[in-house]
Amino acid sequence: MKDTARLLFYFAGTLLVGALLAPVLFWAAQSPSAHRMLPMLSRFDFETYFHRALLISALLLLWPLLRALQVRGWRDLGLEKNRRKTQDVLAGFLIAAIPLLCCGAALVLLQIYSLRPAILWGKLGTVVFASAFVPLIEELLFRGLILGVLLRSNSRIAAMVLTSALFAVLHFLKAPDQTTPASDVNWASGFVSIANAFWQFRDPMLLAAGFTTLFVIAWILADARLKTCSLWLPIGLHAGWIFANGAFSRAAHREHLVLPWIGKDLMVGIAPLIVAVASWALMNGWLNYVRSRQT
Repeated sequence: MKDTARLLFYFAGTLLVGALLAPVLFWAAQSPSAHRMLPMLSRFDFETYFHRALLISALLLLWPLLRALQVRGWRDLGLEKNRRKTQDVLAGFLIAAIPLLCCGAALVLLQIYSLRPAILWGKLGTVVFASAFVPLIEELLFRGLILGVLLRSNSRIAAMVLTSALFAVLHFLKAPDQTTPASDVNWASGFVSIANAFWQFRDPMLLAAGFTTLFVIAWILADARLKTCSLWLPIGLHAGWIFANGAFSRAAHREHLVLPWIGKDLMVGIAPLIVAVASWALMNGWLNYVRSRQT
């Protein structure tokens, strides 16, 4: 229980530091010098900077947490060296991306989405960047550190449930867009975002469409980590989902909101949930194939 308590203090500290850091990031991005160097920064609202501030604070507080947990290496978290890391990353990427893109194609045929007149090529760089770095950071934190620590004092199932629920909650928490207009940003704005972040939990339709899908995705990533004793397969899966979702949104736009089947993007709804389960089956088939080749 001591490890769990330390993790709770870590997340409380992440929220506090992130809430205080968010206005600083926002004001820095809105400064005249930032406009000259990176004019695109001015297009993002405060909520975007709030979520980036949470990520930065999580990284800043990671070292003190590792010291408190007495984690000295990967083996303390149940991770081992993976000789097939490139193979696992590529397999995971394809297993996640291809079914999700096929789902997107089906939605276009059903006229729930329609193809854009022109693909937003200029925004694909953001998708590639997110696909490369977000999985690395989040897998190290959730499936690497948090799951590894919880496994030290909990059963395998309990650790997976807790990690997956935490992942789903943190990704589901999001204040409504334009909660804090640019002209009203102040030192308390980050705390206002935290207070407004739970609004989606009041909507049963959004809860069924979004939270459930996120939980299952997190469970699949945890299962991949435990079955390979490595983070490379979950990193590949995570990257594939982010890339396919982002690339599809640059090539098509939603015509209808069909909750709970399809939400705001390809990662929200019962249909994406079914696709994720299909990817899970493909992942297990891949792992069985790899094991058969090794015997």
